[in-house]
Amino acid sequence: MSSATDSPATNPPATHIPATDAPDDDVPVAAANIGSEATAADARALAEASRELDWDRPSFAKGLYLGNFDLSLIHPWPKANADDVERGEAFMERLTAYARTMSGRMIEREARIPDEYLQGLAGLGVFGMKIPQEYGGLGLSLVYYGRALALLGSVHPSIGALISAHQSIGVPEPVKVFGTPDQKREYLPRCAAGAITAFLLTEPDVGSDPARMGSTAVPTDDGGSYVLDGVKLWTTNGVIAELVVVMAVVPAHTDAEGTEHKGGISAFVVEMDAPGITVENRNTFMGLRGIENGVTRFHQVRVPAANRLGREGQGLKIALTTLNTGRLSLPALCVASGRWSLKIAREWSNARTQWGQPVGKHEAVGKKIAFIAASAFALDAVFELSAELADAGQKDVRIEAALAKLWSSEISYRIADELVQIRGGRGFETADSLEARGERAVPAEQQLRDLRINRIFEGSSEIMKLLIAREAVDAHLAAAGDLAAVDASLQDKARAAVGASGFYARWLPKLVAGAGMDPRSYSDFGRLAKQLRFVERSSRRLARQTFYGMGRWQAKLEYKQAFLGRVVDIGAELFAMAACCSRAEMILRTTPDHAAAAYELAEAYCEQARVRVDEYFDQLWRNTDDGDHILSRKVLAGDYTWLEAGVLDPSEGTGPWIADATPGASTKENLHRKYR
Repeated sequence: MSSATDSPATNPPATHIPATDAPDDDVPVAAANIGSEATAADARALAEASRELDWDRPSFAKGLYLGNFDLSLIHPWPKANADDVERGEAFMERLTAYARTMSGRMIEREARIPDEYLQGLAGLGVFGMKIPQEYGGLGLSLVYYGRALALLGSVHPSIGALISAHQSIGVPEPVKVFGTPDQKREYLPRCAAGAITAFLLTEPDVGSDPARMGSTAVPTDDGGSYVLDGVKLWTTNGVIAELVVVMAVVPAHTDAEGTEHKGGISAFVVEMDAPGITVENRNTFMGLRGIENGVTRFHQVRVPAANRLGREGQGLKIALTTLNTGRLSLPALCVASGRWSLKIAREWSNARTQWGQPVGKHEAVGKKIAFIAASAFALDAVFELSAELADAGQKDVRIEAALAKLWSSEISYRIADELVQIRGGRGFETADSLEARGERAVPAEQQLRDLRINRIFEGSSEIMKLLIAREAVDAHLAAAGDLAAVDASLQDKARAAVGASGFYARWLPKLVAGAGMDPRSYSDFGRLAKQLRFVERSSRRLARQTFYGMGRWQAKLEYKQAFLGRVVDIGAELFAMAACCSRAEMILRTTPDHAAAAYELAEAYCEQARVRVDEYFDQLWRNTDDGDHILSRKVLAGDYTWLEAGVLDPSEGTGPWIADATPGASTKENLHRKYR
């Protein structure tokens, strides 16, 4: 396959791939309407078209939101393939030995992962963990891929971020899923051998709303190439990447045969040493100091048509499909933080004495330790269950993966915050400072800084809640039809009400009673049976509350983001509770020596979660949402600027809120560098 660096004057033309359009349903917004002037309707239509609508396989988490608690979908615990386990364990042994030679402290001080570390990881096959063996990869399961991420993240989270950005959402995954046979043969062996990759979607004025995308890929007259222009922001790995996946808008066009094409957001594999590419900045952050994240400008970059992934207009669907299981990398990294936090909390709370006894024996600190221990067990259960389900391939894990990312990033950050509190002043002090004055170098403050980004990475918590909520209420929206349409007429709504009544007449009676009301249910789980009965009852209650919200607000439900967020939070806690119970029972069968402890941890998490679930249910209808909405509008209108007086704003005069991303040649030094 031709490289993007080929010169048309000296090399044969790139293999031509017909500019086949994505189906109309995938491209509901004309390419001309994508950009800074995109309307709310355009953004909504684009997001809807990019969703995967088919549910050909069952989903445990989706059922939770519909009042259908089907424990058989996650229990017995999915059994891993014996060959996967054997290869995974052998790899983890090699990786652990190498990880012990790496210094996270050095990465933190130098704000860079040494090239020799990257070369060593490449030699072990780390960059091809998820790539099939036939293309030179290790072909590891998601479970062992996640365990490897957790181990490397415990050395320094920047390593986990680099591997995740490359392997979960970079070139390997979309090529593996959407690439042609030629593209797989061209790129996957390179990636497995250590060609670091990145995924470029975000722009200075484009985050979770790709309808505003400004980057363009204009087809050449002969159809053999595209000319790429635009600026991409927060390009994790982009500073050292050899290959990147770039999302850009292909304008509507007519090819040489006279066929009209509607264009749309499309995905391209681009060589980072192609003429016209400039890494203009290596960004620095409050955490992840070793991350190679930058700003990348494309100016008149020729990309062979053979490098397009999928069809024109299919780019956003490719991106979201890639993220479905790609999001499981963050929960894996959160597992590492939970385990380490538990270790430090235990050791420190036994070593530090106050008022005649170890601080851990004081209830105020003991409560925090109990939260960390129970949550660390739950983090492990949620990741391992989600990954095992994905590996088995028999269930649809879209919502499970999204819930795992959302819940894990939130709970692990709270764990890190509690660890800093337990450590007191030492928790706020850097590891280097602690060591300099003769104490153990515990980087608790670093962990807090590093974990903060996980609530933003790969979909902020707020966006994740909206994404999950959209799937959770999908059955209601389908049944409601025009009742949930903002622009439907009264006549259309009346017809829709008749159709919806039939659906709810069949569905609502199922939410009245269930196994959770029978004290004999789930008896195989012993002391955990009552927790599963609570999950079952709460699942039906959640479905009823969602129905009440649908009936109350109808088409306006999409604007009730706080309500929907609480609905999602309840489901997340119920998912975590069920995962804990299933994992404890699995440990009873496979590792009896740990069974009693596993049951204790699972029960502790469930008891803590039940308190939160009850609070969320209460807040569905007892809250300050309406008043807060009015207040926020007045703040935005400037009604309270007098309250801002008496301070100095050090950011004033330093630059615009959003950097200029006008296409054009770069005027800056190219900071792109090669590590091999």
